Amino acid sequence: ADYLDNGNNKMAIQQADKLLKKHKDLHCAKVLKAIGLQRTGKQDEAYALAQEVAALEPTDDNSLQALTILYREMHRPELVTKLYEAAVKKVPNSEEYHSHLFMAYARVGEYKKMQQAGMALYKIVPKNPYYFWSVMSLIMQSISAQDENLSKTMFLPLAERMVEKMVKEDKIEAEAEVELYYMILERLEKYKEALDVVRGKLGEKLTSELQSRENKCMAMYKKLRRWPECNALSRRLLLKNSDDWQFYITYFDSVFQLIDESWTPPAEEEHCVEGEVHCSVEQAVEFIEERITEESKSSRPLRGPYLAKLELIRRLRHRGCNDGYKLGDPEELMFQYFKKFGDKPCCFTDLKVFVDLLPPSQYTKFIQQLLEVIPLSGAAENEVALPGDIKALQQHLCVVQLSRLLGIYHAMDKKEKLTVVRELMFRYRHGLEFGKSCLKTELQFSDYYCLLAVHLLLDLWLEGEEAAVWQCLTLLEEGLAHSPSNAQFKLLLIRIYCRLGAFEPVAELYSSLDAKHIQHDTIGYLLTRYAESLGHYAAASQSCNFALRFFHSNQKDTSEYIIQAYKYGAFEKIPEFIAFRNRLNSSLHFAQVRTERMLLDLLLEANISTSLEESIKSMSLSPEEDDIPWKDLRDNRDLTVLFNWDPKDRDISEEHRKLSLEEETLWLRIRSLTLRLVSGLPTLSHTVQPKNSEKAAENGISSRIDTIRALLQQLEAAVDSGKKFLEQKIQYPVLGPPPTRMAGFLSSGSCQCQTSLFYLVSDIYELDTNGLEDSAEIQERIGNSFKSLVERLTDLFNKCKGDLIEVRDGTLKTHPNLLENLVFFVETISIALWVSSYCDGVLRPFKSNLQKKKKKKKESSVAMPPVFTHFLDYVTELQTLTSNVIDHIKRLEIFLTALKLEELSLRDTLLLQEEKKFTKTVQGKVQSSYHHSIQEIGELLKKRLDTIKKLKI
Repeated sequence: ADYLDNGNNKMAIQQADKLLKKHKDLHCAKVLKAIGLQRTGKQDEAYALAQEVAALEPTDDNSLQALTILYREMHRPELVTKLYEAAVKKVPNSEEYHSHLFMAYARVGEYKKMQQAGMALYKIVPKNPYYFWSVMSLIMQSISAQDENLSKTMFLPLAERMVEKMVKEDKIEAEAEVELYYMILERLEKYKEALDVVRGKLGEKLTSELQSRENKCMAMYKKLRRWPECNALSRRLLLKNSDDWQFYITYFDSVFQLIDESWTPPAEEEHCVEGEVHCSVEQAVEFIEERITEESKSSRPLRGPYLAKLELIRRLRHRGCNDGYKLGDPEELMFQYFKKFGDKPCCFTDLKVFVDLLPPSQYTKFIQQLLEVIPLSGAAENEVALPGDIKALQQHLCVVQLSRLLGIYHAMDKKEKLTVVRELMFRYRHGLEFGKSCLKTELQFSDYYCLLAVHLLLDLWLEGEEAAVWQCLTLLEEGLAHSPSNAQFKLLLIRIYCRLGAFEPVAELYSSLDAKHIQHDTIGYLLTRYAESLGHYAAASQSCNFALRFFHSNQKDTSEYIIQAYKYGAFEKIPEFIAFRNRLNSSLHFAQVRTERMLLDLLLEANISTSLEESIKSMSLSPEEDDIPWKDLRDNRDLTVLFNWDPKDRDISEEHRKLSLEEETLWLRIRSLTLRLVSGLPTLSHTVQPKNSEKAAENGISSRIDTIRALLQQLEAAVDSGKKFLEQKIQYPVLGPPPTRMAGFLSSGSCQCQTSLFYLVSDIYELDTNGLEDSAEIQERIGNSFKSLVERLTDLFNKCKGDLIEVRDGTLKTHPNLLENLVFFVETISIALWVSSYCDGVLRPFKSNLQKKKKKKKESSVAMPPVFTHFLDYVTELQTLTSNVIDHIKRLEIFLTALKLEELSLRDTLLLQEEKKFTKTVQGKVQSSYHHSIQEIGELLKKRLDTIKKLKI
């Protein structure tokens, strides 16, 4: 066991063998040996050895624990349940084995068996937790039940009765048990009863979370639409803590609900069980004013009351009551707020919510007013007044962010924008002085100046100013050098490098972000969208693996979280864990990465049909199966991960999100169908006896071609939907969701090539089934297909021609679309080869039969059917075309190596010495990345060329 713990598996196997020589029936030694075998990659031997021990149904703790570890490493949790089922039969009164059995069921989600195991445990050892494990398992059955009716009429009422029994017998001990009772009542929509539980004697046990009882009461009052109670309770809680924003929201919601219902308080008795109720705007105004007066006496400044006043104004305006209530002018209130909190980074995000209250005509005046109260001292040389300390810097930054948000920068012309960029960068570099003592992991105080300057330059780039994008990269690299942990710099660099077609620097930037856990799903798209499409195949493989490792481990990890939740009685967390697991399993990104990863593996590994067949087998792919949950796909991407200060009309809207999801789903459907069609090729190539259709049907082959034809129709339909979608010509904001590869796939002609290749498969199959006699028509059709395919592939190659990087008027321009087209070319030529290889498999037997006939008849010439000539010409042309593309790539490589970028970056005299260094770095990175892409694409094409040469029948 020590050897296993230290990772010395070979030694562990030797020691186990020694022991087994002396005691050949020592179960535990066998299992430890099996663990050693499993870890050294001998899975089959390990499994056989483990099953040998399991068949003896061991009951000693060591063997059971060791087998559990082994099965977990094999990802076979269902075997653990069998193990403990046998152990419990033999040792029926063991509390330990029963609880292990319960947890084993929890790992595989067998809720009904969990319920039974929980009750069995409770009978042996009547402890409350075991009883409630059983109750929770009923709730889990209700959550997972397909039929909601069953859940409401059977599982939940049964769970409720089980808890009520304990309540009547006064056996409720722990907070978790009350939580569970509340959860059942809430799910049964018995809100009144749930409220009684929380407010009653049982509710006194709810102590672990701050305001746990109050929050639960509030939730029930809202469900019951008991607005007087909502109002009185939120009012009471705000008196205790006037900085708790959620209660302001409830307070306002309830006041306006009561006004709309014309509610009046009863004359004699109390307003409601929670105390005094406010049911008019006047009372609300007075209440907020009191909170502000109270705040002025508080030892630390509180933001809540001031923001609540703005929130009230906003709601009143929304209802059409302008300032009849003397709440003050929003502009003045925001100005006062800025004076009080302007030096806090949160000031901008607080005010952002309320800028709609300002009339556009006042924007410039408002910004001017804010600037006047910031203590800045003039710097003679540049006439830019600079802050003297961090507080003033924060205040100034807040104003700059507001200027961007109010669209003041957007309205400027090119010259003004460039002046602002210079000023912002001057301020950024000056602000670095305040952060000299910052650690490497801390951000510089002035980082936002640099980010805002980059946003302005991005505006210029979108307006057609090519040099601006290089300046963006230069400034961001400079910023990153001073603030190496700034995630925003890295994310923006990733997006811009990808837009320019350079993936090489991105991989390093992304790994330095150190994305954790769920982030592989929320921001992983930044990496997986571009790696393969820009020709970085190795990096693409790696980034898919990263993501898949997370998604697969999520299955295992979630089971462990659920088990811990049972152990510690955190029952309310269990449905959350299950929902989390489902959310990841139906993640759009997970489906995309799975599909792209398999297509990529086939591209990189499968050269000819035999290896294609092996690869498809090892991935257990089949054309009939579709494992993507189309109806439940969840878009978990975080599209707002990049900060931006754009006004609402330029920001990412809900509409953009919807369109992006639609586009991603369409593209995923095209890719998934392509993968399934490719995986169907090897199933056809087991040749059938010609002219013998019954036998063919027996072999199940005819149904396979039907599958392929059905998939082909679906692909056509998906492509049509894709075309319709692209006709809308949607433009996402520059930092919004990146568009998919669908537009390139269609415009390059790659799509038409791939579809006609799959149609060709159908024709060749027909030729195979009907034989060569009387097949002139099919042969002609196949011949024409070959011709048009070569034309289409040549067209596709023509769309790859051109310089990837060109120098225009002293600036660089990259052409990432040429790179993406080249990647499509490689993929399409690979599919062409797999199809050709299938043709080859069909035509070879025909040829050898003809040669036998020739020998029998001793004729010097048996007329060769035209299809052979067509095929040979086609293969020869494929070879020529691929050679041409490889030559083109060599020329590109030579061009990229010879391209001298140094003189270029130094010709721009506007750059400071500091910036020149970074410009050189940036251009070098882009050049090197393109070089790398071209090399990887070239290598793959050379492999394909070798394959074509083997194809001459």
